[in-house]
Amino acid sequence: MTPQHEPEQQRFTLPTTPASVLDYRLSPGQVVFTHTSVPSAYRGQGLAALLVEAGLQWAKEQGLKVVPACSYAQLHIQRHPEWQHLVA
Repeated sequence: MTPQHEPEQQRFTLPTTPASVLDYRLSPGQVVFTHTSVPSAYRGQGLAALLVEAGLQWAKEQGLKVVPACSYAQLHIQRHPEWQHLVA
């Protein structure tokens, strides 16, 4: 399952579960992850992690720092210190 980037809406989604989303907001030199949501029927399957990983990879490719304002994104980065270098 590959997350889809929807830059015009500033979000990443999963086509098979459209209500699964990582919302973000761009600001100069950084991206703020504002909200991660997965429908309760799909929780526990790693879908939120897929979304956050896609967002982190995209930020890295764009040369952006990440502000994990969303509690799930904060937790994901804590669990995966290889992304810590992106945190603003």
